[in-house]
Amino acid sequence: MLLFLKFLLAHILGDFVFQSEKWVKDKEEKKVKSTKLYFHIAIHAFLLLLILQFDLKEYWLGFLLIIISHYIIDVLKLYLQKKKTKRIWFFADQILHLLTLFLISTIFVDFSISIENFFTDKLLLLFVFILLVSSVSAIIIKIIITQWNPEKKKENDDSLAKAGRYIGILERLFVFIFVITNHWEAIGFLLAAKSVFRFGDLTSSKDRKLTEYILIGTLLSFGFAIFLGILYLYVLNLL
Repeated sequence: MLLFLKFLLAHILGDFVFQSEKWVKDKEEKKVKSTKLYFHIAIHAFLLLLILQFDLKEYWLGFLLIIISHYIIDVLKLYLQKKKTKRIWFFADQILHLLTLFLISTIFVDFSISIENFFTDKLLLLFVFILLVSSVSAIIIKIIITQWNPEKKKENDDSLAKAGRYIGILERLFVFIFVITNHWEAIGFLLAAKSVFRFGDLTSSKDRKLTEYILIGTLLSFGFAIFLGILYLYVLNLL
């Protein structure tokens, strides 16, 4: 694990700390002809050497594999990504890098993970409740409040697509985490923050039905998250 963390530290420094947006744009425009691509790989090589304390007698194979694989993955991303798929390829690129670092770490260290460790009753319970808090609650709340929806989609509506759904999911996940970690006071701050941001919209709209609609949705969202958090802790204590 220590070796993997060393590889990961070098990767984070090289990909996020010592790589500017100008370099990224230059690589996207010129691809393999970009000098910034090779500077980027050189920085990764130097950081690896530094973190490994220049000990290539033992780790020379891992060093070469990491540098070569990093170059190949980056080049593949540059040629395969499109404007619409840049976000997808960013995450795919990082996942491939992390998997590569993990696999190379196993060459030098006996690091095995049993898949059974991922199917313990506590982990499965947590996974089930996360789905209940995020996806299931979103559908239930939508079904409940649809009958009162006072909003009509406007042509000049500047709201982000599906923003309300994602905001709701995030707020319920935050509330759920606050409940199971016994930080109830943080729920008040979250509710207050949402109220402040919504206050301007509700004041400018001067629509009582819209205010009531948003209030019902917010209370249902927080209520579901709090209830599921308490239920999770209760069931967890029974295991």
